[in-house]
Amino acid sequence: MSYLPVQEEAVIDGIDHVMLRLDLADEVLPAGYHRLILDIEGIEHETSLISAPNRVYRSVEASKTWGLFAPVYALRSDSNWGAGDLSDLRRLMELGETLGAGTTAILPLLSTFLDEAGLFAPSPYTPVSRLFWNEMYVDATKVPELEQSREARDLIETEDFRASLARRREEEWIDHAGVMSLKRQVLQCLSRSLLASDGDRKRAYEAFLKEHPYVHEYAGFRATCERHSLSWMGWPEAEREGRLQSRDLQSSSADYHRYVQWVMHEQLEDLAAQARRAGEGLYLDLPVGVHSDGYDCWRWRDSFALAASAGAPPDPFFTKGQSWGFPPLSPEGSREQAHRYFIDTIRNHLSYAGILRVDHVMSLHRLFWIPDGFEPAEGVYVRYPADELYAILCLESHKARARIVGENLGTVPDYVNEEMDRRGLQRMYVGQFSISSDPDEGLLPPQPGSLACLNTHDMPTFAAFWQGDDIDMRIKMGLLDKETAASELAFRKQQREAVRAWLLERGYGKLATSESDQDVFEVLAGLLKALAESDAQNLLVNLEDLWVETRPQNVPGTTDEYPNWRRRMSTKMDEVFGMAHVLRLLRNIDRRRRRREK
Repeated sequence: MSYLPVQEEAVIDGIDHVMLRLDLADEVLPAGYHRLILDIEGIEHETSLISAPNRVYRSVEASKTWGLFAPVYALRSDSNWGAGDLSDLRRLMELGETLGAGTTAILPLLSTFLDEAGLFAPSPYTPVSRLFWNEMYVDATKVPELEQSREARDLIETEDFRASLARRREEEWIDHAGVMSLKRQVLQCLSRSLLASDGDRKRAYEAFLKEHPYVHEYAGFRATCERHSLSWMGWPEAEREGRLQSRDLQSSSADYHRYVQWVMHEQLEDLAAQARRAGEGLYLDLPVGVHSDGYDCWRWRDSFALAASAGAPPDPFFTKGQSWGFPPLSPEGSREQAHRYFIDTIRNHLSYAGILRVDHVMSLHRLFWIPDGFEPAEGVYVRYPADELYAILCLESHKARARIVGENLGTVPDYVNEEMDRRGLQRMYVGQFSISSDPDEGLLPPQPGSLACLNTHDMPTFAAFWQGDDIDMRIKMGLLDKETAASELAFRKQQREAVRAWLLERGYGKLATSESDQDVFEVLAGLLKALAESDAQNLLVNLEDLWVETRPQNVPGTTDEYPNWRRRMSTKMDEVFGMAHVLRLLRNIDRRRRRREK
């Protein structure tokens, strides 16, 4: 009889405790998820084991690349229905590829509440689920069932539909509910057409449902939401506890939700395959949270702390702290379910992504919890089993051959960055945080191997930052007092002077003496050229910066004060890629990236 070696012994509350060591060789435990069962004197003990590489996937042949960033919903074209769709994303991707771009970066495409009465939340960072997609991004005109559905074609040709479509296309701000209403009317027709058919398309649909069993439950959940028109927390007990009515599972609403998930999968899978053939693949974004009224919290409620909100403690920018309004993942609840939900969310995104950005990567280590009824300043940090979560990222990224980027912006403890480096996650570098007021420093260089950009979706555009528009906006919204604003404006002026001197000295552009729109573009171009020559592994160019946009997509800390996640781009894609100075800049960036690679 063999015995396990004793690792440690202790007496706790009068009870002897013994820690034994069990070594498992690599050849015994291949990479993957396993269950370990120990039989000790007839009593079985069971636990989960994760066997994973120590580092996430990184191709040894990786070159210095660049790509374009844009929120898909904001893309403007002559063909979409008032909000950008996957055909617009394909067009953007192809335009970038002709200039040498290796990836296209976007915000989350996950399902959101857009049309249920009382449940409207368009933010891509509070999705209904991190496992399912938002059918608002479907290009209904590219769905094969349109050819067979006379009902759908007749609907599109009606005077009312065409008039509504024209209004949606002309609006400056996206009417999410209006766009979704138009699209749903057509997609419901297409769903009925498919279900009434009997051919290869129907068999492909049934195969998809078999491969993705959660779709049935998700569709039933959305149908139940629509029938009650309120949060699942207010449903009758049986439905609230997960026992959906057969009438919802078999309703036309459930049929619709099953069908649109298949169509989204088809269009997104085809797009992702094209992106992988042309470069590094799509750059997707995994949000840190989900809507408390959504499917994930209903289905995986034991994995969430539903009586708390995730957020951040007070800092110089948000002096009262932040409550983000979504429930944090429960570390113990997740572990008890062998992190099944977390695994599924990673795997879902890596089915399509060549690069995955993990939002608020510090949450793998700790997350700020605010109990219900408390102010953000009264919250606490809760620790997570980081080794286990990193092991999942490492394992899944190798399976998908996809890179992982960790969003480590803001106040992040050193140990988080050190662990990211040890695990091979790419750090993020944002130029607006790295502009010095010292002309000898100018733009501080990014860390070798990082992913660099000048701004993110939560920050002002470059033109707004350069001109101080973001400071003026925060004053008007009551987020900044005049004394602090004056200090920030003075510092911003020092930054402008320092950067202009730094760029001129290094020959990164011919700058005008006055700060015109053209001058702002030349400063932007100079900074992007500098980043193109840096040791950053990847460089992302914000599409809206290329026409000196000043309005943000999102203003953190606001709700009704600013129409977040609703602004359409002021310039169509084909128009911006027809601008000679924009093409010159992007080709210049591509040349500098390729030279840096050698």
